[in-house]
Amino acid sequence: MENYIVKITAIEPEVARVFKIRTEKPKGYHYKPGQATELSLQYDGWENEKRPFSFTSLPEDNFLEFTIKTYPDHEGVTKRIATVGIGDEFEIGDAWGAITYKGEGVFIAGGAGLTPFLSILRDLNKKGELGNSQLFFSNQYEDEIIAFEELKSILGGRFKNVITKQKDPELRTGRFDKEFLKNNITDFSQNFYVCGPPSFTSSIKKMLTELGAKPDTLVFEK
Repeated sequence: MENYIVKITAIEPEVARVFKIRTEKPKGYHYKPGQATELSLQYDGWENEKRPFSFTSLPEDNFLEFTIKTYPDHEGVTKRIATVGIGDEFEIGDAWGAITYKGEGVFIAGGAGLTPFLSILRDLNKKGELGNSQLFFSNQYEDEIIAFEELKSILGGRFKNVITKQKDPELRTGRFDKEFLKNNITDFSQNFYVCGPPSFTSSIKKMLTELGAKPDTLVFEK
């Protein structure tokens, strides 16, 4: 596996505690929508602290983009991400990942688990191949919903949100449960793409299987 040093060229706040960061793209670098890379900060003492982050740019873009949620209360890489500036550098490796597009289906994301789906959905939208794909997105608070307006624009009513902690949000409250899935999915033989915290992914996979989804239609990071 090769490693590459890339310089940060742009930083933009996305939503609460989330930053959209663009970097240089190494010559000949390839990835598929949905894939990720191991990334480390080129700060003293942090060079070997590698973490996986998904690309949210498109493969044909002349830059790499990462949409990264920071956690100020956790002493680690995602806390340090909030301190980077234009001109700072990341080290990345080759692209990898099991979340790649297999065909029309339902995307189910929890929090920052949306990020591998962003590149896939943007790619499908650009190609006019979204079809009837749906996106279900769970967040604790409304101000944490990444790319809300963009996703609402390209998916319309096929973009469904739930809010788990905020009191009296404008959007639906609660969690994704079997009743929600039964009421919003008509075909459990289609593809399902699931990404989020481990407990979220495990719970969704279990419910989908109980509702009739086959293991080979479940796409998730193993």
